[in-house]
Amino acid sequence: MNASLSLLGRLGLSLIFITSGWAKIGGYAATQGYMESAGVPGLLLPLVIALELGGGLAILAGVFTRWLSLAFAGFTVLAALLFHFDLADPVQSLLFWKNLAIAGGFLVLAANGPGALSLDGKLAARRAPAIAKPAIAD
Repeated sequence: MNASLSLLGRLGLSLIFITSGWAKIGGYAATQGYMESAGVPGLLLPLVIALELGGGLAILAGVFTRWLSLAFAGFTVLAALLFHFDLADPVQSLLFWKNLAIAGGFLVLAANGPGALSLDGKLAARRAPAIAKPAIAD
């Protein structure tokens, strides 16, 4: 059950970034303008897309999970502070706290790993030393 829940958790955490990264490609100019209006250089947009889309797919697959989870946690907190830190506005306040909750989910993922149903889990199982089998008497 833990492996299935870990997979579902990764799915939930990754989909928001996969869809967001994909949308940024389609709305590149608008996203770049929005970033610049918040004082973030628009030249960073390709890196943002790479993290959201590529990193989101990697989290979904469960590869480089712990490191990417830490990167996503930092990225999500930074986005909350740069784009949603207007706690007087109910919508921005909700988005701010949502981002902090997502960052918390990524920290839990970084701490506990992706689970057995992941590429990281498969690689770890391969690297684990084989359990010695008892000798069978002839």
